[in-house]
Amino acid sequence: MMLERTLGKSNLRVSALGMGCWAIGGPWTWAQPGREPYSAGWGNTDDDESIRAVHDALDMGVNFFDTAANYGAGHSEVVLGRA
Repeated sequence: MMLERTLGKSNLRVSALGMGCWAIGGPWTWAQPGREPYSAGWGNTDDDESIRAVHDALDMGVNFFDTAANYGAGHSEVVLGRA
């Protein structure tokens, strides 16, 4: 059974463990005007495998997922939404 905590001063209950979703965003390229673009994020990832990992986390009682628009330039949020 997953332990839960109250999120801040809200009444929301979240799992004591969360899943960080930066890695499921995969690779992306950062480009700024006047600078050479460079690779950022993680290496190649398989979306289907990432979705299975999210499902496994849900099966274990995780309901707190950390994601952000810059994880894979938004791809992390897309994969999490598909799961």
